[in-house]
Amino acid sequence: MNLENKIPTGRVLITGGAGFLGSHLCERFLAEGWDVISLDNYFTGSKDNIRHLLDNPYFEAVRHDITEPYLCEVDLVLNMACPASPVHYQHNPIKTIKTNVLGTINMLGLAKRVGARFVQASTSEVYGDPLVHPQPESYWGNVNPIGIRSCYDEGKRVAETLCFDYKRTNAVDIRVMRIFNTYGPRMAIGDGRVVSNFIVQALKGEDITIYGEGNQTRSFCFVSDLVEGIFQLAMHNAITGPINLGNAVEFTMLDLAKEVLKATNSASKIVHKSLPSDDPKVRRPDLTLAQKELGYSPKVPLKAGLDLTAKYFENRLK
Repeated sequence: MNLENKIPTGRVLITGGAGFLGSHLCERFLAEGWDVISLDNYFTGSKDNIRHLLDNPYFEAVRHDITEPYLCEVDLVLNMACPASPVHYQHNPIKTIKTNVLGTINMLGLAKRVGARFVQASTSEVYGDPLVHPQPESYWGNVNPIGIRSCYDEGKRVAETLCFDYKRTNAVDIRVMRIFNTYGPRMAIGDGRVVSNFIVQALKGEDITIYGEGNQTRSFCFVSDLVEGIFQLAMHNAITGPINLGNAVEFTMLDLAKEVLKATNSASKIVHKSLPSDDPKVRRPDLTLAQKELGYSPKVPLKAGLDLTAKYFENRLK
């Protein structure tokens, strides 16, 4: 891993800094000696996620929507802002597209003006319902451009395009990461993501809802493993990406439901409902590039991660 000429500690702007992933990144960069600015409009983020950081003199929380320009002097921009679960990004699909397109333009413009490195949070959703499995970064994807998920899928694809055009035409120092399913403490209750859905249903004694037969697969990365990969990519002197980050161990939805029942000691029943539109049948990252360039290797197995996540939600539901 080439970190010899990594950027020195400085000021980092984290958009979506009060969100699930953003708040963990704020903690990590503070621990590494950075000044951190969290930028969030609190649509899906929560002040509770960063409340414990507010007394830190090196941390600043700003309420702002990145669809409007923002000016500051920073060395690094992590663009994490965007609703990431179907429930939230389909709530206002036009706003989702604006966040991905206008927001990314605004943040890339900021990085261009101040000479900051720019790290874009893209997503495995750019692969759509993949015809190649597992998905390498060279795969261009199989995305429905007019479906109910396309506000997010295509929005993130355009955001990647913008990053590379800013690099080619304005020499902006970019990093693009494609994030696969991630879970852990600070996920929002009722955000529509499968891990939080299953855990909350199990803790409440409700039926666990599986769509279809439950044979569709996903891979699940615990948040600490993902944050490590993001930090290493942000610090890396050379690699631009796109680069997959996640966990390469694959589970069916039925397998996940059974593991959640064990983690929560729940007697909930598993019930089946019809599949939603454009739901991918398989999803697993090819991590060859991340392993080679970053030495990236997730360490938290699903059982341990589910135990920690279940305890978090149990405390939230009290």
